[in-house]
Amino acid sequence: MRAVDLINKKREGLPMTDDEIRFLVSGFVDGSVPDYQMSAWMMAVCLRGMTHHEIAALTNAMACSGAMVDLSDLSGIKVDKHSTGGVGDTTTLVSAPIAAACGVTVAKMSGRGLGHTGGTLDKLEAIPGVNIERSVDEMIEIVKKTGLCVIGQSSGLDPADKLMYALRDVTGTVKSIPLIASSIMSKKIAAGADAIVLDVKTGSGAFMETLERARELAATMVNIGEKLGRRTVALITDMNCPLGRAVGNGLEVADAVYVLRGEVKRGDPLRDVCVLISAYMLMLGGAAKNIGEAKNAAERAIASGAALNKLREMVEALGGNGSFIDEPEKLTRVKRIYELKSRAAGHVRSINALDIGVASAMLGAGRAKKSDKIDPAVGIVLKKRVGEYVGANELLALMYVNDDTSLEESSALALKAFEIGEKPTFVPPMVYETVTAENAACDLESACAPIL
Repeated sequence: MRAVDLINKKREGLPMTDDEIRFLVSGFVDGSVPDYQMSAWMMAVCLRGMTHHEIAALTNAMACSGAMVDLSDLSGIKVDKHSTGGVGDTTTLVSAPIAAACGVTVAKMSGRGLGHTGGTLDKLEAIPGVNIERSVDEMIEIVKKTGLCVIGQSSGLDPADKLMYALRDVTGTVKSIPLIASSIMSKKIAAGADAIVLDVKTGSGAFMETLERARELAATMVNIGEKLGRRTVALITDMNCPLGRAVGNGLEVADAVYVLRGEVKRGDPLRDVCVLISAYMLMLGGAAKNIGEAKNAAERAIASGAALNKLREMVEALGGNGSFIDEPEKLTRVKRIYELKSRAAGHVRSINALDIGVASAMLGAGRAKKSDKIDPAVGIVLKKRVGEYVGANELLALMYVNDDTSLEESSALALKAFEIGEKPTFVPPMVYETVTAENAACDLESACAPIL
């Protein structure tokens, strides 16, 4: 078997066997397949696509390229959740504690933020003392005690994805849905979960800017999960506007605490999406029979304080100071809070999530590259939502600042993010669709579509 023959085969749009895909992936990891040949093959995938079967085989080969996490020592169905990234996307810190409070086992490996999107690990590390660099054995012990643990990805997990991702970024092969889906799902498969809830974002602040692309990615990932023996559900949620009111690491931890305290009312986008995600985690984890029962259980976990206690327990098990869960305002102490005010009266017609995310990153809340350090206290808190009325010179947002260097540019971009109009606007739903194994069975051509 030769890599060049497999490149030619994919270039011609011919389906590959499982053995051929394993040969290519394992060869790339051990160095026998050079990066220029893997780059050529991935470009052929971009132009020719892959069948559902091929994508599942690729995902499995990538997952098996390194260590596979064994969670069999943990009782019950182990449920993971994954978000494709967004702005003010604090869902893990809310939905995972809710699910654990309702008896679902949650052992999760998360990532860091890059660019305008926030990472769960960065948010957890905003809490003094928290150490997310834990071994799998340590994670398992924490889950046994608390039912919940979120740590950084193990260094030996899915090396194929690390190598392929680095190549995709510099070879114009990032946008291929088969490659995106296999990258996400291979890490979830390798991390050992029995069931997975996916939150696929769509809109200006998401990687999938259109609903059509988000739907295709969601269906592809659900298909992969089911083919590889993991019950999988995907929600397609809006990311044209920030999900939470807070954008910034410490600010988002505080936002999550306010939801878990029950201080955020139903109808709030972050609260409602988190309750729905946790409800599906309960269903997949066997803790509820239907979505209504699951949502009621999630609401009870918030009202009783059980979910907040789970977050505190996990933070303390990770070495963090639990008092910051009781007093999250301590996480957001900065030198200056700048008031961003509206220049005109009217209704907020939209809040561009990308602009808010970039503006927050400019203040030091995000990274332009992986090596950048972040300031956990800075960021932006929205005081107005889409559909609300704002008067001239009325407060739109608060900007938490420690370094004024980029404040002028950041505040200008944040102000530009708010579209103010005379007439009220239609507020789109936060959840567009739910993709399950039953409705993800689209025809093979949709997953084979080229990116151009």
